Amino acid sequence: MRLLVRFLGFLFAAGTVVFLVGVAGVAGAIWHFSKDLPDYSQLQDYEPPVMTRVHATDGALLGEYSKERRLYLPIQAVPKLVINAFLAAEDKNFYEHGGIDYQGMIRAAILYAQNYGSNRRPQGASTITQQVAKNFLLTNEVSFSRKIKEALLAMRIERAYSKDRILELYLNEIYLGLGAYGIAAASLVYFDKSVNELTVAEAAYLAALPKAPAALHPVRNHARAVERRNYVIDRLQENGWISAADADKARKDPLVVTNRSNGAHVFAGEYFAEEVRRDIFERYGEKKLYEGGLSVRTTLDPKVQVMARKTMAAGIVNYDEAQGWRGPVQRLDVSGDWGVKLADVKSLSDISPWRMAVVLETSDQSARIGFQPGRELGGAVGKERQTGIITMDGVRWAKSKGKAPTAVSQVLHQGDVIYADPLVTKEGSAVDGQYRLRQLPEVSGAMVVMDPLTGRVLAMVGGFSFDQSQFNRATQAYRQPGSSFKPIVYSSALDNGYTPSTTVIDAPIEIDQGQGAGVWRPENYSTGKYYGPTTLRNALQRSLNTVTVRLAQDIGMPLVGEYAKRFGVYDELPNYLSYALGAGETTVMRMVTAYSMFANGGRRVKPTLIDRIQDRYGHTIFKHDQRECRGCDAPEGWKNQPEPQLIDRREQVLDAMTAYQITEMMEGVVQRGTATVVREVGKPIAGKTGTTNDEKDVWFVGFSPDLAVGVYMGYDKPRNLGRTATGGHLAAPIARDFLKLALADKPPTPFKVPAGIKLIRVDAKTGMRAGPGDSGNTILEAFKPGTAPPDNYSVIGVADADGRAPPPPGPQPSQGQQPDGGFFGRPGTGGLY
Repeated sequence: MRLLVRFLGFLFAAGTVVFLVGVAGVAGAIWHFSKDLPDYSQLQDYEPPVMTRVHATDGALLGEYSKERRLYLPIQAVPKLVINAFLAAEDKNFYEHGGIDYQGMIRAAILYAQNYGSNRRPQGASTITQQVAKNFLLTNEVSFSRKIKEALLAMRIERAYSKDRILELYLNEIYLGLGAYGIAAASLVYFDKSVNELTVAEAAYLAALPKAPAALHPVRNHARAVERRNYVIDRLQENGWISAADADKARKDPLVVTNRSNGAHVFAGEYFAEEVRRDIFERYGEKKLYEGGLSVRTTLDPKVQVMARKTMAAGIVNYDEAQGWRGPVQRLDVSGDWGVKLADVKSLSDISPWRMAVVLETSDQSARIGFQPGRELGGAVGKERQTGIITMDGVRWAKSKGKAPTAVSQVLHQGDVIYADPLVTKEGSAVDGQYRLRQLPEVSGAMVVMDPLTGRVLAMVGGFSFDQSQFNRATQAYRQPGSSFKPIVYSSALDNGYTPSTTVIDAPIEIDQGQGAGVWRPENYSTGKYYGPTTLRNALQRSLNTVTVRLAQDIGMPLVGEYAKRFGVYDELPNYLSYALGAGETTVMRMVTAYSMFANGGRRVKPTLIDRIQDRYGHTIFKHDQRECRGCDAPEGWKNQPEPQLIDRREQVLDAMTAYQITEMMEGVVQRGTATVVREVGKPIAGKTGTTNDEKDVWFVGFSPDLAVGVYMGYDKPRNLGRTATGGHLAAPIARDFLKLALADKPPTPFKVPAGIKLIRVDAKTGMRAGPGDSGNTILEAFKPGTAPPDNYSVIGVADADGRAPPPPGPQPSQGQQPDGGFFGRPGTGGLY
């Protein structure tokens, strides 16, 4: 008996020692792994990388920029269905346990022992809290040490944070495939929906993804993806979170995803969106742009943008097609499955409704074409093969060597890869099954549409196709503006004592350039035709070059350069008279900005594509409109206080009366001058055309009282556009077509007459005051206080009997003028390419 007692005492002592050793070992292990644990307190201030989203004025999404496509969603904004789906898939007891699922850990350990040496990845038993610890604070290393650290961190996290906070971190951090991080981004990427719009089947599929997003790809591994989705649906039903009927319906729903584009989401907004991206990058840097979660409200008006894109593209294409057919994109062997071969040919994605096609067979009367099939989300070529017919009506424009085709087979041949779009009748209706041949234009151009009162850019077209060329010709192409620069010269004269009735001689002029550079003889477009004494109004309407040179010589090029700098057209203008005719290089954006100052009464305009930028917390960090609104804050409502007032402290670049005078003169350009095609708009429009050396660039810049527009057309590598190519023939019709659409619903508002201006009836030809009995060719001319129409001729430029004028300081580049201010032998290259 004593022996038994001793033995039992020995066993107890030994057990106690083992227990104490075990406790010490566990404590030592915990101490060992705890000493290097990351600081979990950083989760409190966690700011994940969040995508920057850019919106148009109407709230439409314009673009998204990110390295990780993520939108941070507070747990309060996550629907209960989505929460339950993830709990069913990952951790159904999340709200009950303390961070560790002990049964799951034992089960995973047994399976690990069974599969040891088989190279199979061990089964995890991580709770959502453990996954938060791993994703935020640890690595993806597969080891016991990492699992121990993960468990220790999970317990500490559970003690420090609420369950909702932990779940919020998890749902916003997890990677769900296709570049989407977090449920908000994944919902958009996979289904183009917000999380509040997800169905049971869609929520279950997203919840199935965290374990293996690549292995559950909805196209490449469709069957496995559906199987895993249905597993989550089963768990939702088993837990009582959805009804049997809802579960049955969800299992039957097909798994269909939407391939959401990474590009601009507003049609034709790619150039605008890219310009905004550059702006944000320059303001805040790369990290803020791609990770800062900025919300950017731009000035883009989607309706105006579509109008601008439509009219600009039509103008470019009409000109290009008039030059004739240049041939197919390439040629293919159409034997076998032509769709697979055609799908591999690079096509432009932003020129809808144009589509790439291949000619399958031809005859004299028609050609049968097959359209490029689309690609599915997984990259596989779609099985559908759509075909159509091109008849003579679809190729009639396609001249070759100046001859119009008489048969379709003269233009198209089997295997030709082309572009085509639906054939439309003159009445605007599509002809069923018939298509029109198209070709990508070689010529390019740009358009900018601006609110002249604020500088807000409402629309921008930087070229025919952003997919073809990301070079933005509206902001990056520096080209000669030609005669569209002349209003700057004339406004500087009007601001310094001249009037619209000031008379300048229009006659040949020679300027000795000095230093052996020879004599410069600027000429009007119609060489040999001069009008003698001419008012400034008539000279601008006719775009007379010798008058402009004499005027610039009289007021001095330094003054012209000062005004060009004020208006932002040039940073510095050389003191050469040729630059008064638009020989310098500038951009469409700068020209439209300058004309906006004419339209708004001479106030400084700073062009902007962005109205407001907010950070991830909704705080405004940038606002374009800096005007002060006095009396706008009325916390107690209306109490008969004075009306709110907007205080505009912008610089007055040009006298308001001068701005009205030059506006009226440019209205004459539209009514009686080089831009008469714009009269068809039927509303008050002022503007000026421009054509440069050898007809390489054509321009029109103009405005109504509340809308400014600039159009430029030319080849990226400058070359002649044709002998009859002028701003009035090519650029002005594009502006006309745009303004017809943009102003269709607006009343014909006249330009505002500033206080103090005097409107006096004068002879339209001489500029002298009209007499009481004069009822012929007279107009109302604007004069400032202290000025009046001349009573007799005082003509600038007739001091020398031989017509020669003294040279200005410095050499003059040899120039010969072309229509609307172009040049022979202009300096420089005419643009940056």
